Amino acid sequence: VQLVESGGGLVQPGGSLRLSCAASGFTFSSYDMSWFRQAPGKEREGVAAIFSGGTYQYYTDSVKGRFTISQDGAKSTLYLQMNSLKPEDTAMYFCAADFTAGTWSRSTAWESWGQGTQVTVS
Repeated sequence: VQLVESGGGLVQPGGSLRLSCAASGFTFSSYDMSWFRQAPGKEREGVAAIFSGGTYQYYTDSVKGRFTISQDGAKSTLYLQMNSLKPEDTAMYFCAADFTAGTWSRSTAWESWGQGTQVTVS
């Protein structure tokens, strides 16, 4: 399993970014996937998750109405559209695949991880 994130960068408050996570080495449509983020000195937290080929999406409260998770099976790519960005959204963002068990927003529930892409809102 290989996950490669891209699309991070520096953006002003109120701006938008779209993160991408290119997946390979597994059958993309068969895997649930998610986005996490980790700010310096803080625990990694679940941002959004997508299950059952896109049928179900979940978001942490702080991003509801601003972020949208989606996927393109033909491209084996997971996306995170981030709008109305705030300074508190600043973090390293990671995509994860293969939900194992438990609560989706906990990092221990996911098997495979990318290296991350930095998002800075300032």
